[in-house]
Amino acid sequence: MTTLHAEWTKIRTVPGTAWLLAGIVALTVPLGALAAATMRAGGDPARSALTGVALGQAVVVVLAVAAVSGEYGTGMIRTTFTALPRRLDVLAAKGFVVSGLVLAAGAVAVAGSVLAGRALLPEGLPLDGPVVRAAAGSVLYLALIALLAVGVAAVVRDAAAATGLVLGLLYLTPIITTLVADPDWYDRMRALSPMTAGIAIQATVDVAAEPIAPWSGLGVLALWAAAALAGGALSLRLRDA
Repeated sequence: MTTLHAEWTKIRTVPGTAWLLAGIVALTVPLGALAAATMRAGGDPARSALTGVALGQAVVVVLAVAAVSGEYGTGMIRTTFTALPRRLDVLAAKGFVVSGLVLAAGAVAVAGSVLAGRALLPEGLPLDGPVVRAAAGSVLYLALIALLAVGVAAVVRDAAAATGLVLGLLYLTPIITTLVADPDWYDRMRALSPMTAGIAIQATVDVAAEPIAPWSGLGVLALWAAAALAGGALSLRLRDA
């Protein structure tokens, strides 16, 4: 509890935290509203309304990386490990606090996107099972992105490098995938890419055409996050602060 309280105190007293949390909402909702207002017939209404999640995740990455790499940049990480020598507890506390804040901001952002979709989509946005799954899954998606970024930052330590690595993994992998000519490998790569697999949770129309099932896709992202955290934990145990 001491470690958790210390991490909560640190992150909530950093001035940029509140702005970044607000930025998640500010980027997610307007883009979703724009996509909903311009959606063509035959599209996926839930996915259109939740389009902004793909942009809001960039702010999530910046927030999560800053929570870890910021202390390395200032040298305060040595003070943290002197006061709290159980390093894995520190990493776990950082992940818990950051993902909790992202869950809260993500819930607001997704709720705003759904409300905008209900108001702007030509046929509205019914709050049925698939839409609720897409909305709840999008909130979990953002939290998993936060954990992925925390893990990568613990390995890389440098804020700019960690941010670039995570954003490249999220945004460049789908672009590279489009260069694959073989349709089977194309679908496999989409099903294994953290962003395209995870964002499949938003699909509510023609779900069978997706390269991976919604919850399975979110599971793939969870595996990416777990691998990153495992790498971060190993790095903390083997390397000096």
